[in-house]
Amino acid sequence: MRVSVFGLGYVGCVSAACLARDGHTVIGVDVDQQKVAAVASGRSPVIERGLDQLIAEVTRAGKLRATLDSKAAVGQTDVSLICVGTPSNGNGSLNLHYLERVCMEIAGALATKKDYHLVIVRSTVLPGTLEGKLAPILEKHSGRRRGDDFGLCSNPEFLREGSAIEDYDHPCQIVIGELDARSGEGVQNLYQAIQAPVVRTPIKTAEMLKYVNN
Repeated sequence: MRVSVFGLGYVGCVSAACLARDGHTVIGVDVDQQKVAAVASGRSPVIERGLDQLIAEVTRAGKLRATLDSKAAVGQTDVSLICVGTPSNGNGSLNLHYLERVCMEIAGALATKKDYHLVIVRSTVLPGTLEGKLAPILEKHSGRRRGDDFGLCSNPEFLREGSAIEDYDHPCQIVIGELDARSGEGVQNLYQAIQAPVVRTPIKTAEMLKYVNN
């Protein structure tokens, strides 16, 4: 599959490198020029055991590249994986600024894209966020309809610093919170190289699992 990964921080870099290693063609997207330059040159912008070597291997093989151009990345891929941070506000709520901005960028690209596109959120959010906030943003700024023109899923990650690649490869389960069956099948196909039980749930259930385990 052709995958764009938004956010080249800890989760994004590990996900992008592992997906590329598993045979997918991956484009990493970030607003930080230094992170993009690091990945483009085959280096990890974050510290994680084994990640520098893995990124070097997949970039050398032509399976991973990086860009600042979100519109081009969406246009050249079938799936967008959102891995941006949702830091806590002073009152304990989650700051969705980065997540909403990425959704607006993806939506802008979808407005001129004819093919179906799958949007997968790995970021931590409160239950109800994808369907109540993010899907409306995607629809409003793209002029497209969820389910018909684009798919949407929550795909929680449970990566630990220091063992993230191993955690990616050997999860207890792969949780897929799906808008519909087509969306869920797209995520399941993305992880065919991973041998783990697949749990497909409504989106809100997956959002809750991620939030309580964070």
